[in-house]
Amino acid sequence: MDRLHAMRVFITVAETGSLSAAARHLGLPLTTVSRQLASLEAHVGANLIARTTRRLSVTEEGRTYLEICRRVLDELDGAERRLAQHEDTLDGEIVVTAPVVFGRLFLLPLVTRFLALHPGLNARLHLADRVVDLTEEGIDVALRIGALPASSLIATKVGALRLLTCASPAYIRKHGEPKTPDGLVNHDCIVFSGLPREGRWSFRSAAHGRYAVRIRARLAVNTAEAAVDAAVAGLGLTRILSYQAEASLARKRLKTVLAAFDDTEVPVHLVRRPVRMPKPQVRQFVEFAARELRSRLGKAGNPRG
Repeated sequence: MDRLHAMRVFITVAETGSLSAAARHLGLPLTTVSRQLASLEAHVGANLIARTTRRLSVTEEGRTYLEICRRVLDELDGAERRLAQHEDTLDGEIVVTAPVVFGRLFLLPLVTRFLALHPGLNARLHLADRVVDLTEEGIDVALRIGALPASSLIATKVGALRLLTCASPAYIRKHGEPKTPDGLVNHDCIVFSGLPREGRWSFRSAAHGRYAVRIRARLAVNTAEAAVDAAVAGLGLTRILSYQAEASLARKRLKTVLAAFDDTEVPVHLVRRPVRMPKPQVRQFVEFAARELRSRLGKAGNPRG
């Protein structure tokens, strides 16, 4: 058995979720893929893939071995590129993930510019409003918004966002502007991200300390874009991240309120898996994206309005 080839087969099966899809991706007969996987499992002495009638899934042992396989092959590919003195000419593929709206506004322009600088490189941009497992889904770089849990991932901070309370000028003219968080009890509010209709908003600032106030959710939605649209339409106040409000604030369609009561910063990081010899495109993309995002997030994190 060619163990390196079997490792590549295993990685492809894990990423595609089926033997037949892996066979199509690799251009191999299904029987070859099945035989290679079985031989690799026999060699390591563990079941790497759990097989059911409906789908395949990576076992706990398989997840550990998957990371080892990716690391070995990444390092081998990197060493071969350096030996061939192709370090300055990026080729291959890079896989990046980010939240949907942030990715469209910030990451997509950066990825397209990076590809323009490196014609031999391809990219996949996976936009999803969930925490994606980098190892399981074969992701090279992920953008994460919020505090990071303890992990082995390598994190590069690229900036910070703020949480803002906003309403349309028309709503403020009609209902007045709350002067303290306690004043929200007299206002209609728009909530999103699965908050209950009767919930609380939390505020924190160096000047005023912490506030947790009960609000009346006139409307509950599951996306920030819908919350912004409803606030612009004059339905009530909403709480959103600064980049989500940036365009509407710039056009004077929204106005921030209670800014003195919340100076909370929400960190933004690029994270990647710890690989002893990372692919050149991963290292260079993180450096490129971090530089550009630090400049852009300085503006998005301090919106006017």
